[in-house]
Amino acid sequence: MAIRIPIPSLVVLVGPSGSGKTTWAEANFDSGQVVSSDALRAAVGTGQHDQKASTDAFAVLESIVDARLKRGLVTVIDTLGLNAEDRHRWRDKATAAEMPCIAIVFDTDAKTCKDRNKRRSRSISPSVLDSQITRYAETRPLLETEGFAALYPSNEVLPVSLGGWSPESASPTRRLRFGLQVSNFEWGDVSTPDTLAAIARRAEAAGFESLWVMDHFRQIPQVGPAWSDMLEAYTTLAWLAGVTDTIRLGTLVTGLTYRNVGLLAKIISTLDVLSSGRAICGIGAGWFKQEHEAYGYRYPSDRERLDLLEDALQALPVLWGSGAKSFEGKAISIPEAMAYPRPVQEHIPILVGGSGEKRTLKLVAQYADACNLIGDPDTVRHKLSVLDAHCETVGRNRAEIEVTHLSPTFVYATKQELESEASAMGMDVQTLLGPFSGGTVDDNIHRFSHLAEAGVETAIVAIANLHRPGSLESFAEVIDKFSI
Repeated sequence: MAIRIPIPSLVVLVGPSGSGKTTWAEANFDSGQVVSSDALRAAVGTGQHDQKASTDAFAVLESIVDARLKRGLVTVIDTLGLNAEDRHRWRDKATAAEMPCIAIVFDTDAKTCKDRNKRRSRSISPSVLDSQITRYAETRPLLETEGFAALYPSNEVLPVSLGGWSPESASPTRRLRFGLQVSNFEWGDVSTPDTLAAIARRAEAAGFESLWVMDHFRQIPQVGPAWSDMLEAYTTLAWLAGVTDTIRLGTLVTGLTYRNVGLLAKIISTLDVLSSGRAICGIGAGWFKQEHEAYGYRYPSDRERLDLLEDALQALPVLWGSGAKSFEGKAISIPEAMAYPRPVQEHIPILVGGSGEKRTLKLVAQYADACNLIGDPDTVRHKLSVLDAHCETVGRNRAEIEVTHLSPTFVYATKQELESEASAMGMDVQTLLGPFSGGTVDDNIHRFSHLAEAGVETAIVAIANLHRPGSLESFAEVIDKFSI
C-alpha cells in the first residue's frame, strides 16, 4: 500500500512532538514543499523552540500556504496539527483552491515520543509533551469526521506516491455527462480543418455528449495572447456539424452584444437544421470590454447587458416558433419575429453562462433550460442554493434546469505518462500542471466525483493537453466511470 498524494493537494500532518512528522516529511517531499512552523520560528526568532516567535511564525506560514495554493503546488504543513480551527481553515483554503486536503496522522506511542524528546539537544518540557499526547488522543477520532479528502496513518514506512488516487477512492456514485470545449486552435504546422475534424470525431467516439467553442473574435487573456488563432464560433460549429454524427453543438457562450438577437435566432436555427437537431443555444450578457472596443462595438453598462439577456431569453423561443409575432422588450424591439426554416428540435435548449446571484441566476430560474457554473464543489453548492431560492420565488421546479460546469484540466492515462511528459519538457509535474486540475485518469475521476455530488449534471472540460495523442481516449475512461 502507498500513501497517494494527488497533484496538487494540501497535506496536513497531525501528531505530538517526537512522533516523526518532520523526519517523514523530509524523507518524502522536497524541502520547498514543506512549510514547517519550527523552521519559521527559527527564521523570525532565535531558534526553532522560540515560542515567543510563534505568532509571527504562523503568520508567515499562512502567507506561504496561501501563495503555494494560489499557484496550485503540493504543500505540506508541518505543525502539531492539534488545533481544530487551524485544520478547518486549511481545509477551507484547499477547497477554495480546488484541491484535496489530506491528513497524515502519526500514531506513534507515547514512550517513543518521550524517548526522542529526551535525545534532542533542545527538548520540550515533559509536561508540555504529556499535554500534546493527551490532546492528540482526543483529536485522533475526530479526524475521521472532519471532511478530509483522505486520511492516512504514516507508520513511517508507507511509501508516498505523488500524482494519483487509488481506485477505491475513485468510485463515482452519480451519473455525470461530459462536454468538450475547444478554446485554443494553436496546433502548430498542421491542417486546422483536419485537426479539428479529428478532435471532434475522437470526442464523439470517446463518449462526449456535447462539443463547445467560445464566441470570441480574438483569444481571451485566460487562454493565450490576443493574436492567437481564433475561429469564428458559428462558422466553426456549422462545419463541425458536417464532420460529426451525434454530438451536440453550442457556444459557451455567445455574448448578446455581438449580434442582433433576431439574426442570432436565425443562425442557431440554421445550425439546428444542418446538424439534424443538435444545436444548443449558449448565451450570456458578455464581459470582454477590450474585445468590444477593438472591434468597434459599444460596451453597454451591466444593467443594459442584463436587460438584453432577459429580452433574448424571452424572444428566442418566439423567433423559433411559427408565424411572425412581434416582440417588445426592455432593450430590443422585433416587429416580425420570424425564422424559417424552423429548427428541427421542438425546443432548442438555452444555456445561460454566468452566475451572478441577484439577477443572472434569477433569469435562469425564470427562463433558461441550463446554467453554467465554475468553481469548486462548495461554490457550486452555494450557487445552486441561490438558484433554488429564485426557483421557489418564481414557482419553478429547479430539476427542470440542467446544471453544467466548465473547468480546464489535464489528463494522462497513468502517472508514468504524466511524469514522462514533464521530464521531456524539462520540468517537474507540479510545474507542468500549474494551476490546472486533473492529472491522471484517477485524479480526474476523483475530482469530478466531488462535482457530481455537489449537483453538477454535465461537466464541460477544456483539456489543456488536447493536442497530445491519446488524451481524449484517456478521458474516455473518466467518462465510462460516470456512465452509471
